[in-house]
Amino acid sequence: MKFRTRLLLISGFTVAGAVALVTGTVSVAARRAFERADQTRRDALLEQFQHELETRSQEVVRKVERVAVSDAARRVAIEGGRREPDYSAWLNEASSQAETLSLDFLDLLAADGTIVSSAHWPARFGYPTNWISLPADAREPGAFLTRIPLPEGEAIGLVAVRPAGAAYVGGGRRIDSSFLAALGLAPGMRVLLALGQKEIVDVRGPVEAPVRLQTLVEQVSRTAQPARDVIQWTPESASSESVYALPLARGGNVLGVLLVGNSLREQVSLERSILWTGVAVAASGIVMGVLLGWWVTERVTKPVERFAAGARTVAAGDWSVRVEAGTSDEIGDLARAFNQMTEQLIAQQDRALQAERVAAWRELARRLAHELKNPLFPLQITVENLQRARDRAPAEFDEIFRESTATLLAELAQLKTIIGRFSDFARMPRPVFQPVDVNQVVSGVMKLFDAQLAGNGDRKIESRTELDGSLASVPADAEQLGRALRNLVLNAMDAMPEGGTLRVRTQASEGGVRIEVSDSGQGLTAEECERLFTPYYTTKQHGTGLGLAIVQSVVSDHHGRISVSSEPGRGATFTIELPT
Repeated sequence: MKFRTRLLLISGFTVAGAVALVTGTVSVAARRAFERADQTRRDALLEQFQHELETRSQEVVRKVERVAVSDAARRVAIEGGRREPDYSAWLNEASSQAETLSLDFLDLLAADGTIVSSAHWPARFGYPTNWISLPADAREPGAFLTRIPLPEGEAIGLVAVRPAGAAYVGGGRRIDSSFLAALGLAPGMRVLLALGQKEIVDVRGPVEAPVRLQTLVEQVSRTAQPARDVIQWTPESASSESVYALPLARGGNVLGVLLVGNSLREQVSLERSILWTGVAVAASGIVMGVLLGWWVTERVTKPVERFAAGARTVAAGDWSVRVEAGTSDEIGDLARAFNQMTEQLIAQQDRALQAERVAAWRELARRLAHELKNPLFPLQITVENLQRARDRAPAEFDEIFRESTATLLAELAQLKTIIGRFSDFARMPRPVFQPVDVNQVVSGVMKLFDAQLAGNGDRKIESRTELDGSLASVPADAEQLGRALRNLVLNAMDAMPEGGTLRVRTQASEGGVRIEVSDSGQGLTAEECERLFTPYYTTKQHGTGLGLAIVQSVVSDHHGRISVSSEPGRGATFTIELPT
């Protein structure tokens, strides 16, 4: 993946990640803010419920006490003191008192708890009461919650019990929708009253799908502890409602459950709005990030691409390349540093070339002096012998003259050979490239040495040729390539004075052809391998050190590469790699 693409992706993902983080943070903050507001409103509602319950409790106590001190209650108590009391005269007294004082429940009771008169269930006349514990409830200072049996079922009432002489009065108000209606509700809130696990009262009317609340009501009725749940009434998430359940208990018994509901529609709508806003901002941010990233990459990658192209040009050997420094920032500093580097490389190259030329001329002079010194000494001795022989007899002079001229011709031929070798190395022609079958060139070279390999006398050299038939043709100069291979084969044979194995192998390589020439001679040291292709360096006793230098020159002209691998005592392998 290119740097430009990576930078664009990083810019886009960075913007998207930042927007997602902000959106998530805002959503969480909004949710927590709604939860705090919900808690605040719920606490206020519960406090108001307690206040309303206290107010009605005081009201119930006052009204029940008024009934307890009334003439009817006093006469019921007097009648109860007789041997055979008759309460029929007060059968409707409770209903009259309840209607006057606006009480939902009212019972006039005899001392033993028998119902003398009942406003909420007249048919219970003469029966013992089953919703009041005498005289314990009469000692309660205020009103209390309790379940009251009715002809149609049960109800929760806020009641008080007071003694009236030898009788008792118990009465109170119903906790129902009218009581809940007295509570001031904030928008989106509602209060429900669960009188049992199936009966749920709502001030606004019948409760929809009460079965969804039953699990919460059952939990609170079982544990007598407050609980909270979120109920989604329809598949639409905006219909969710946070419901807080508070047990209404007395003496460890849960009489009912007060349910405070708070609609989450506003919260869900706000979170959805935040989400879509975040998506829109993220999309816009990604587009802006991509555009900004593209602009930045244009400013960053373009100079980098120019640097890369310049570096490739320098690597190819052209050190005159320059990179435009159009800005004064770090990129411009880098461009100027790059140009300064190439200038220094050129200067160093010039100095190195000059030093190499001087070293090469010195080495050439040394090699020439060394090579020419050996034949010049015999020439000098021969000429001096001729000068001394001139004063002798003609017969002796003729014999010395013949011997001297033969020596002169032999040494002159040796000088001619040495000068020819140096001349060949100095004027290596440029190769003429044509499609060449490497296997054919190798086979031709090996045929030239067949007779020499077969007639070695005591030195037996075994030749092995391994040719890869799948080789592709390479652009090369067949004559120069053959000359380089001949030099390598000759070197391999010279490295095995006592015989051995000569192996020549060709094989395909990635993008080219590989030629290997191996011998089983004494091998080379690491230092010798490093200097082996240096002109005029030789490991032979009699050699100019130009053979492998010529091979390297040919391979280099063919855009190839030559290397050697060897260890002392294990022979050497020369490898030529030519591109197809």
